[in-house]
Amino acid sequence: MKTILIPTDFSENSVHAAEYGYYLAQQVKANVLLCNAIIVPAEMPQTGLVVWQADEYDLIKEESDLELSILKTRLSGMETSFFHNPEIKVVNKSGTVVDVVNTIYMEHKTEMIVIGSHTKSGLSSFVLGSHTNKLIDDAAGPVLIVPPTTPLQPITNIAFATDFNRIDEDLHYIYKLIQLARALKAKILLTHIYNDKKESPGFIETIERFIVELSNKADYPNIYYRLVKNSNPEDGLHWLCEQSHVDMMVMVHRHHNFLDSLLTGSHTHKMAHQIKVPLLVYQSKNKA
Repeated sequence: MKTILIPTDFSENSVHAAEYGYYLAQQVKANVLLCNAIIVPAEMPQTGLVVWQADEYDLIKEESDLELSILKTRLSGMETSFFHNPEIKVVNKSGTVVDVVNTIYMEHKTEMIVIGSHTKSGLSSFVLGSHTNKLIDDAAGPVLIVPPTTPLQPITNIAFATDFNRIDEDLHYIYKLIQLARALKAKILLTHIYNDKKESPGFIETIERFIVELSNKADYPNIYYRLVKNSNPEDGLHWLCEQSHVDMMVMVHRHHNFLDSLLTGSHTHKMAHQIKVPLLVYQSKNKA
């Protein structure tokens, strides 16, 4: 991994996410690109036909430049036990959050987007549910959503949630995840939340063969699996995080599947409010 993109609106949650992203960059020997989206009036509620004056825009941009510089200095001054000091660059653009993030992501060839999650109170303008949902749906790359209580500590256990219904596509993202896990020297725990009434008798044997084949092909032995019996996927994943010392949860965002309910509508807000570990979301190429 070469560069991590960290969008920020300078709120408390987004600053914590920036610190987490910088800490992650230290671990994987990546650089950091901080960005701020100067939100256009069309994205603001009840703005009507508001048109910015040139001097007003210049003032907002100056304030954004100053805040980015302050945040850059804050990150650069973080104490660390790692030997890598990430290079930090800053950029801001005007436009909708998703458009700005995607444009910067592709122009600068970054490989991950790190944002802060929203909480039940004190929601910021950037991480308000609508922006989080739009990034989950339409981001140009993987999005890491960081809860405000996440400690800055090494990542040693990563859980990849899957229903094992699309193994070929899962493999594509698991191989990507292995690259990250290898840099972190972390274990990968393939996780399936199941209701035993829906599983076939040979399901466990199929998973075991899959894990052996995957470990051999990927040449990465630190891959395991965990089946969690729970009729509610959300509850099962929360239980897993608490009981298995998971440092990061990973999901592939698809439409119309078992896990999609966790990442759309009210369930997105519940996960963002409740999950205590960072959530890494890969966007499926196959949306159907």
